[in-house]
Amino acid sequence: MTVLRRCAPCKPALDHATPGGGAGYTSGMAPTSRKRQPRNLPTTSTPRPRPGAAPRAGRRSAQPADSSTRATRVLDWLLQQLPAPYRSKARDYLVLTRMDRPIGALLLLWPTWWALWLAATDFPPVKLLVIFTLGVFSMRAAGCAINDFADRKLDPQVARTAGRPIAAGRVTPREALIVFASLLAFSFILVLFTNKLTIELSFAGAALAALYPFTKRYTHLPQVVLGAAFGWSIPMAFAAVSNTVPTVGWLLFIANIIWSVVYDTQYAMVDRDDDLKAGAKSTAILFGDADLPILGILMATFLLAMLFVGQRASLGWPYWLGLLVAAGLFGWQMWRIQGRERDACLWAFRNNNWLGMALWIGIVLALAVR
Repeated sequence: MTVLRRCAPCKPALDHATPGGGAGYTSGMAPTSRKRQPRNLPTTSTPRPRPGAAPRAGRRSAQPADSSTRATRVLDWLLQQLPAPYRSKARDYLVLTRMDRPIGALLLLWPTWWALWLAATDFPPVKLLVIFTLGVFSMRAAGCAINDFADRKLDPQVARTAGRPIAAGRVTPREALIVFASLLAFSFILVLFTNKLTIELSFAGAALAALYPFTKRYTHLPQVVLGAAFGWSIPMAFAAVSNTVPTVGWLLFIANIIWSVVYDTQYAMVDRDDDLKAGAKSTAILFGDADLPILGILMATFLLAMLFVGQRASLGWPYWLGLLVAAGLFGWQMWRIQGRERDACLWAFRNNNWLGMALWIGIVLALAVR
């Protein structure tokens, strides 16, 4: 009888936490019966984990929240060709270098191809096209490895990046540095097949790629450094083709920095709340409530710079049509992100891939019909 009286105060909490126990507080305050009521346990087919056992989800190789579904399926298919003991680690290295998210490499590839075609005023030499295309992917992968090394304490605090290999403990910081150094060496070997000026410029590009991840701790403008790092392939492409960097090359470089600030600000808007809590800095935080008007100004400035590029390169109507498509895509992005929702901002970031491709097609066709 004593046990029943001691358990009576527990009744309200039990009824309140159990489905169908809406009258729990009343029945606990004025009990009508001393009989133990049967608890309504949730029905599930999932077995209860043993104490100390790791969660089942943690045993599989998790992936970041923003991975591309299509790219992930391709990677999984390729990894099936490897012996089973090596698949998990190989997948972690591929995710570390963002091979599951090719959008970043494509945003770097389009400006590189703009520069190659403009420098050659026609289809560029196949050798240089192969070198710079491979270099884009290797340097982007190297940049991602050093970025995750720099953000190894920040990424676990951000929902989108918590599944990255270093943040999740699947790759060690030392391994990330080895991957970074290996990719940097491979990229430098590629550059050795060009000329002296391109080789000299490559050292500045490597420094920018290594510097960017650490700038978000000290300045609200890391996107500007990212734009310079992403766009450094532009003067290198002109140097490789013509052994000089003309005015149009530097103008294209500046335009690409502006474009990079646009799409990386959209990307940073996805993580703005988490970055504020973690103490990271970005243009999305710097712009605050004025982010949309400032993005509009930057978009207009980029289009104006690309207009000057077209004039100096004497490009014909296909280029101007491509520039018009780019303006339309910018307008679509601004309309989609007006509510600043995370999914919309991530969509706008990815949509810039089509913008870059539209401008490249415009350049190629304009040079072809000239």
